[in-house]
Amino acid sequence: MFEALLDSLARLGHRVTTRVQRLGRASVFLGATLLGSGTAWRRFRLIMRELYYTGVLSLIIISVSGLFVGMVLGLQLYETLQRFGSGTMIGGVVALSLVRELGPVVAALLFASRAGSAITAEIGLMRATEQLSAMEMMAVDPVARVVAPRFWSGVISMPLLAALFSAIGIFGGYLIAVVLIGVDAGTFWSQMQDSVDFRLDIVNGVIKSCVFGVIVSWIAVFEGFHAAPSAEGVSAATTRTVVTSALAILAADFVLTAFMFTGA
Repeated sequence: MFEALLDSLARLGHRVTTRVQRLGRASVFLGATLLGSGTAWRRFRLIMRELYYTGVLSLIIISVSGLFVGMVLGLQLYETLQRFGSGTMIGGVVALSLVRELGPVVAALLFASRAGSAITAEIGLMRATEQLSAMEMMAVDPVARVVAPRFWSGVISMPLLAALFSAIGIFGGYLIAVVLIGVDAGTFWSQMQDSVDFRLDIVNGVIKSCVFGVIVSWIAVFEGFHAAPSAEGVSAATTRTVVTSALAILAADFVLTAFMFTGA
């Protein structure tokens, strides 16, 4: 029994050291990506092309999801607020929920599952077909040529998509509260304007989305670049990107919320 306990502790220690080692490699890789970003910014067309694939092609899922999230919020919150005689506060509550929390977080989760997985699969496929090795043989830095443009396109796209998600979500709440339920439109918008503070709510929401963009893009390019050169390796790397990004987003959201809104 004592040997079994030692074996369990050894396996646990091995898993912990492996995770720490992988985090260290990811940190070094992020540093290399930032150092190689000069080439990407000098050839901005590379970033523009990736902005189309990561940002523009994510507009549909972000827009549709934001609309339905806003509509669901309008339905749920109005029923709850009506119990306390505060149905007219629906505009402010919907806006605060989206700008502070749901907009950045849900948009980041959707971005990770759509764009993050695509970035990992694309770079992983380049690794499997030895395109990255061919670049190295031709004295072309694959980090600067392949990784950096995709990393910065994700960092730029994420705040814009989160802002779009929040705006369309507020419009969805307006459709439910004003058009369907019958809340006065002036009351809806005035409550929203009175409740939402620019620095405390909007700026902090933008900061959250920027941090989430860095996290998702970092994980996506790292997993893709270090994927095993096989179909199974690319599939496993894509799965790790989505799962790790989701956990990292939720953990970072808690930490950022604790710093931003505690005692505000």
